[in-house]
Amino acid sequence: METIRVKVLRPGAALPAYGSAGAAGADLTACLDEPVIIEPGQTAFIPTGIAMEVPTGCAGLVYARSGMACKQGLAPANKVGVIDSDYRGEIVVALHNHGGESRTVEPGQRIAQMIITPVLQPVYEVAEELSDTLRNAGGFGSTGK
Repeated sequence: METIRVKVLRPGAALPAYGSAGAAGADLTACLDEPVIIEPGQTAFIPTGIAMEVPTGCAGLVYARSGMACKQGLAPANKVGVIDSDYRGEIVVALHNHGGESRTVEPGQRIAQMIITPVLQPVYEVAEELSDTLRNAGGFGSTGK
């Protein structure tokens, strides 16, 4: 099992934690002094109060918590946040309110989930031709026919 070093930046911050034994994502928690209200169509930057050392060759991918996104309309504004392995600053989640009513984020509330995953950094080169596949250049909806 990999260990990730986490720096607590201020009181009230919580380490990422898994909600169950089989959870893929570790929950990130709001580190707030007071509740934050997010109006419909608005985005608020919610601090977690932590920084971490994502292992070299990996990234931390920050996703919505399904219940929060589906039931309250709150999800990361950038859909999936990317924490690079060389980033050492505070992890902040930009929560967007996709719903039609104001939502309140409370101190200590679980606001997103993060998965640590391996990443490739390939070298890109120009090619005159690409290999053929059954799909080739078939775009949006082409595989559903």
